[in-house]
Amino acid sequence: MSKSDAAELVAAARRRRDLSWSAIADELGAPPVWATAALLGQHPLTREQAERACTLLGLEEAVAEGLQQQPSRGTDPALMSDPTIYRFTEALSVYGPALKELIHEEFGDGIMSAINFRVDVARRPDPDGDRVVVTFDGKFLDYRW
Repeated sequence: MSKSDAAELVAAARRRRDLSWSAIADELGAPPVWATAALLGQHPLTREQAERACTLLGLEEAVAEGLQQQPSRGTDPALMSDPTIYRFTEALSVYGPALKELIHEEFGDGIMSAINFRVDVARRPDPDGDRVVVTFDGKFLDYRW
């Protein structure tokens, strides 16, 4: 079974069983954002994680095998029109150059790793409406000759 087919079955089973992504992540012993990305096809799961997810979701062994495959990372171009994904793209288009300059000013010439990386999503109450707080926490990798 392909990784993308496995991801579709996981998403459907999660909705059918009324499970949150966080609950599944807890079962896998993994951070919620990483686990959700993995279950949607962006990271390979270990055999144990894949089997635990499939047991929880009532899915067959072929799905577990699909979840263990190496991914072809990236975003399906059709998803780029989704309002949430589009707004992240828009925010990086507007603020990306400024963030790059500020990172270089603070750290020097280099990049933020997306491999040695943590990401978190949190809700912060606000009188004007709850806020979405997204934290990217990546190791700085300087360019060395």
